[in-house]
Amino acid sequence: MTSAAVSADANTGTTPVRAGFGFDEVALAAWMKAHVAGFGGPLSLRQFKGGQSNPTYQLVTPGKTYVLRRKPPGKLARGAHAVDREARVLRALAKAGFPVARVYGLCTDDSVIGSWFYIMEMVEGRIFWNASFPEIAATERPAYFWAMNDTLARLHMIAPEAVGLQDYGRAGNYFERQISRWSRSYLDDTDAGLDPGMDRLVEWLPTAIPPAAETRIVHGDFRCDNLIFHPTEPRVIAVLDWELSTLGCPLADFTYHAMMYRMPPEIVAGLGDVDPASLNIPTEEEYIARYCATTGRRGIPDYTFYVAFNFFRMAAIFHGIKGRVIRGQAASPHSVARVKHYPKLVRLAVEAADECL
Repeated sequence: MTSAAVSADANTGTTPVRAGFGFDEVALAAWMKAHVAGFGGPLSLRQFKGGQSNPTYQLVTPGKTYVLRRKPPGKLARGAHAVDREARVLRALAKAGFPVARVYGLCTDDSVIGSWFYIMEMVEGRIFWNASFPEIAATERPAYFWAMNDTLARLHMIAPEAVGLQDYGRAGNYFERQISRWSRSYLDDTDAGLDPGMDRLVEWLPTAIPPAAETRIVHGDFRCDNLIFHPTEPRVIAVLDWELSTLGCPLADFTYHAMMYRMPPEIVAGLGDVDPASLNIPTEEEYIARYCATTGRRGIPDYTFYVAFNFFRMAAIFHGIKGRVIRGQAASPHSVARVKHYPKLVRLAVEAADECL
């Protein structure tokens, strides 16, 4: 079974609510009756297989199906699992006509189900877990790639102040803050050990930051498997998983997405082992050109810096997973498997850094 198939099987569909993630369904129904227009019970509940950071549930009623996203139960790090931020960005972007799920209500009262949550619509469509889109005929694949590209470009052309998100994050010094954050994460986790490639990146990245780009709303994890496509058309009808969204550099956000061309598919949805021409997929150069044409840019001169930064950021995340596995805090087989990919991410980051020199 391919890594994409494993990922799809592990994250697609629903399951009975897992132990430790249940709550008072009667209290939820009462809250929805008071706060969600048109709600009518009875209500049945299942948990989505994905959504491990913020547990996600399917709510089925005779007239409508909803999705609930909540903070996980228990003690949480300050600022983590901010479902109120997710609801805020979804509502703001919906008003701008951007494809997101409609939010029906936000609850910041812990007494209802034990943690904050919001209710949104259940968007029906297709999610593609393999970045080569094998389910799609070769002649149609370019349209799906342009749909992804145009959707992200459209996000980056929305001025934050135009949708009331001017305070959704800190403006300026995006790379300084991000590089400092992930360098500290790497250096402070002594259990996971040090790596010569990461040491070099920690030293080099702050010296190579390009001139500041404009500040825009960034998704933070824009990948094909975080998009819902129309059931039959090459059109994105909803962008999911806004947990990492903030104000930041749109070029870093686009490059994270375009990094699929260099990403080994066994890590996340990627095309690292694919010849685009053989599958009638746009090349990396064509993909960059499309984004630049849509957003009115003449190119991305510092593209390889953004690639190096994004691979470094992902490597630092996997380094943190490695530390948790060593400490026995992440015992799932998925975490153990991810740790094996950490050296590949470091190598890809260093290779991109070498391209900059």
